[in-house]
Amino acid sequence: MKTGTLQLIPTNLSDPFAPSQILPADVIKVALGLNHFVAENAKTARAFLKALGIARPLQEVNIAELNEHTPASALQELIKPLLAGHDLGLVSEAGAPGVADPGAELVALAHRHDIPVMPLVGPSSILLGLMASGLNGQRFAFHGYLPQDKAQRVKSIQEMERESRQRRMTQLFIETPYRNQPLLDDLVATLSSNTRLCVASNLTGASQDIQMRRVADWRKHASGLQKTPALFLFLA
Repeated sequence: MKTGTLQLIPTNLSDPFAPSQILPADVIKVALGLNHFVAENAKTARAFLKALGIARPLQEVNIAELNEHTPASALQELIKPLLAGHDLGLVSEAGAPGVADPGAELVALAHRHDIPVMPLVGPSSILLGLMASGLNGQRFAFHGYLPQDKAQRVKSIQEMERESRQRRMTQLFIETPYRNQPLLDDLVATLSSNTRLCVASNLTGASQDIQMRRVADWRKHASGLQKTPALFLFLA
């Protein structure tokens, strides 16, 4: 039997969400035509489909969860719709699925079963932030979350700055919104004065804010960072 296709469907990065302003019409059409989804959070996925304007009752849509609590042994169960010939949509909590996202494990499993994988166009905070930063887009690395322990976090920042300086590499990472300010404080205190640091918060949202300064200048403006999803980038 022919398998279905795993559709990688980007979602909104921030609220309020206007689908026509964020996603191409073809992506919305694909998402609304699916009966099977895998999502980090079923409630968030239902809200996403409702914002897209789904016409049929959400109870008729099968949404399975895949998150940090999902055991590896459960992945095979999640691809059963694909093996039965149905297309399956993979959605993240925000942005592009499979990037800093547990959905990558499902994508890897699909490849092992020779299931077609279709990445669809939509917002990625990594690329949007890099585009808007003016930093080196030829060589960059995304590190996900830095260590929560302050000493380890400072050590990581120092190591990344050395690598950035040696390789002319832009370093990118994210943080949980309520820890934005402590991270910015550590960056400003640790990085060299001439290192360029960008903070891109609430990307694609109504209160989007993208600020780029040398660290020496951030030391004059480094307080009051909003508790919103943010991407941090620097280039030594």
